[in-house]
Amino acid sequence: MKTCPKFTFGVGDRFAHGAHAQLQAFIAAKELGVEICPTWNKSNREHSIIGSEPQSTRDAADQAVADLGWEGEYLLDADHINLSTVDRFIAPCNFFTLDVADDIGEAAAPEDIAAFIENHPELIGSISIEGIATPLEISKELVEKTAKQFLKATQKAKAIYNHILAGKGGVDDFVTEVSMDETDAPQTPPEMLIILAAIADQGIPIQTIAPKFTGRFNKGVDYVGDVAQFEQEFNDDLAVIAHAVKAYHLPQTLKLSVHSGSDKFSIYEPIKKAIARTGAGLHIKTAGTNWLEEVIGLATAGGKALNLAKEIYTKALEKKEALCEPYATVIDIDHSQLPSAEEVNNWTSEQYVSALTHDQSNPGYNPNVRQLLHVGFKIAAQMGDTYLDALKANDAVIAQCVTGNLLERHMKPLFT
Repeated sequence: MKTCPKFTFGVGDRFAHGAHAQLQAFIAAKELGVEICPTWNKSNREHSIIGSEPQSTRDAADQAVADLGWEGEYLLDADHINLSTVDRFIAPCNFFTLDVADDIGEAAAPEDIAAFIENHPELIGSISIEGIATPLEISKELVEKTAKQFLKATQKAKAIYNHILAGKGGVDDFVTEVSMDETDAPQTPPEMLIILAAIADQGIPIQTIAPKFTGRFNKGVDYVGDVAQFEQEFNDDLAVIAHAVKAYHLPQTLKLSVHSGSDKFSIYEPIKKAIARTGAGLHIKTAGTNWLEEVIGLATAGGKALNLAKEIYTKALEKKEALCEPYATVIDIDHSQLPSAEEVNNWTSEQYVSALTHDQSNPGYNPNVRQLLHVGFKIAAQMGDTYLDALKANDAVIAQCVTGNLLERHMKPLFT
């Protein structure tokens, strides 16, 4: 098992152009005394839309590491893979997010559920968890209900894990994450404990788990929800994980993962407090903010680059329904607040940058524009070399945006 570093930070690089600028943020954080492991992630859906292969992400990351002399660990995440999509990721990746969302809620075989309950009498009754004030009261009925909802998913995770292991020649030299965040409701502490017991039974060397939290984790914008409730859930999950590591001999490096964590500024302080208090690790996954910083960089550059940014918006507006449909559960756009193409085409560089940059103190900031462009990377992909050439021509200003965004808005608030 590859040991996962304590703090891992997922960064997306959809057009394989931003790895150097992204890595500069990790270098700057290290100079501030914070060791964060860069984890480049790109999903099968994103590769399919852009027409790229996972190896391109590996090549970009390796080149950045070599060019900048990064001597720390770095990882490549096969983001949200399942049995049908994992094969193209096996060779280049060393971090695998096992997505078993489709199996959550599908009951395992009755005999498997019965065996799980029989094998875990310790889950039934009053369970004291260090860090949670009131003991967990877990009935046999709750164990059975939770097993019905999640046991099949853990079995599928095991099947994916075994497939990766076989593809790696039987050598477990990768980090395994299990994603449980795409459910209707957040897992309660008793449910989390039961899920971790089931994962341990499967023999999966899980080092990060992504649960569902209360609130909305929309793409590229701030958290929407009760911050105090999130803080309670996050702290309870940390406590349950620490307990489960001891009780079920799970890896000592097991930690929480926050998916769609980019730009969730209002929950960064509670996360920072929790990991400082407990000494726990953290994996936080960002992705599309790099693409948005590329567009912001183009708009900042002005001239032809600004015109290209305006063209991207115009085409995204024309195709907004098709672009938004795959991401419907993780965006919340008020279409009445989207400016017309004509209005945007008359914007100055400053107006475009103000609308897209996630600065809630700026009256020009428009979260609806930001979310539309977040899911609009397909437009740039369809432009082909026109877009890629613009990235190269404006590399310096784009790099400044990419590095500054990661370091100033994300890493410093979370880790310093």
